[in-house]
Amino acid sequence: MKVVLVQPRGSNWIPGHEDVSVIANRMAPLGLLSLASSLVQDGHEVTVHDALGPFAPPTLEANLDQILSHEPDMVGFTATTSSFLDAAEMARQIKDRRPSTMTVAGGVFVSSVGPALLERFAGIDCMVLGEGELTLRDLAAGRPPESIPGLAVRRSGAPPAIAARAPIPDLDSLPFPAYRLLPGFPARYHLPLFNTPAAPGATMVTSRGCPYRCTFCDRSVYKKTYRFHSAAYVHEHLAHLARDFGVRHVNIYDDLFTFDRQRILDICDRIERKPLGLTFNCAVRVNHIDRDILSRLRAAGAWMISIGVESGDPDLLRRHKPGVRLEEVRATVDLIHRAGLKVKGLFMAGLPGETPETMERTTRFILSLDLDDLNVARFTPFHGAPLWPRIPEEGTFTEDWRLMNCNNFVFVPHGFESREALERAYARLLKTFYCNRAWRRRFVRRLWTCRHSLWIFLRHLPAMARVRRQVDRTLRSEPG
Repeated sequence: MKVVLVQPRGSNWIPGHEDVSVIANRMAPLGLLSLASSLVQDGHEVTVHDALGPFAPPTLEANLDQILSHEPDMVGFTATTSSFLDAAEMARQIKDRRPSTMTVAGGVFVSSVGPALLERFAGIDCMVLGEGELTLRDLAAGRPPESIPGLAVRRSGAPPAIAARAPIPDLDSLPFPAYRLLPGFPARYHLPLFNTPAAPGATMVTSRGCPYRCTFCDRSVYKKTYRFHSAAYVHEHLAHLARDFGVRHVNIYDDLFTFDRQRILDICDRIERKPLGLTFNCAVRVNHIDRDILSRLRAAGAWMISIGVESGDPDLLRRHKPGVRLEEVRATVDLIHRAGLKVKGLFMAGLPGETPETMERTTRFILSLDLDDLNVARFTPFHGAPLWPRIPEEGTFTEDWRLMNCNNFVFVPHGFESREALERAYARLLKTFYCNRAWRRRFVRRLWTCRHSLWIFLRHLPAMARVRRQVDRTLRSEPG
């Protein structure tokens, strides 16, 4: 079977602002590449089309022409909330121009909203709910769609047929993602600027799921399960990237990389016994890190550790990220720095209960941590998150799927009088951090280490300067 797997472009930025998202960070679509490798293993002819990739044309129509040029029997889309409408429109046009092609949609958004999407979007024949590798393999093999677990199928005059599929019990049974099918990988893909000491870079995921229940996190695909690849699999995957693609740095995007302590020690043992010549970043939770683990990670090549904090207000933290306390965050950041590693803080602005005062407390807390880098997402309500049913009671919500990308405030908590006031508080937080002398000293010290990022930044300096001016205009719009 001829299969084209598509990552739609969607909306990844802020209306009215210049889109610099792929300048700052262009990541390989790992989910599609994992699906592709499973299909290739079964002998299918697979193409990966990344509409956010370095060679993708700028319009939906031109991307559609490229997809249909392969004369596919099946087209599969992975969709975030903000890219789903692009996927649905492309599916509609595919059915108009090539009715025999089967159209399939999957991803977190599809899994969270569910089969109701089939009733609204006629161009989609079926939807993968949950993990996709085994479901898509069954579909491509010609198994009757109604009999495939994990697949919602359109049926005339009847509700979609759905049978649940159990999680894949052994993740090591999956082949490595099909990186070779991605045009421009790895040289034309890059990790967040000034967050890596070497290029080219790549991303990988070594586990699936998370046992915790943060209020804002959509767990529709993996539910409450937590499974992971073995240390041997992870080491060979890293070796594959280094050996076959010349990758020199990897960002590990697990939700909870250090959850299983012994696995991390085993991974570090293998890297120390068989060095790979690359460095890596990973994310940790305050409850799952200690001095010994940090020492071993650094010896194995760790360079920067991200830590999810979300808020510097203790009441908001208790509500939205139970089990994490500010004093533990501070101690963890100190441990990471003492281990000789850099720290990136991950925060979220505009959560239900947020006020100008909680934003100010978060700003002060961020400054007190002496972080090396910072990411502050704009809180976005997602359908599968525990908070979703209560969102109408918590503030003003504009459910515009195209803007639901963590780059726009589609939700304004009751504590703010307007979206503009929330934007000003957000801009003030960022400017306070990036104008802080301690952070600037840290940043200057790592500029030469991250010279590949410096080169990208300088090439796009006019665009970056325009983004800075947009932030300044937001601050200048403050009343009084």
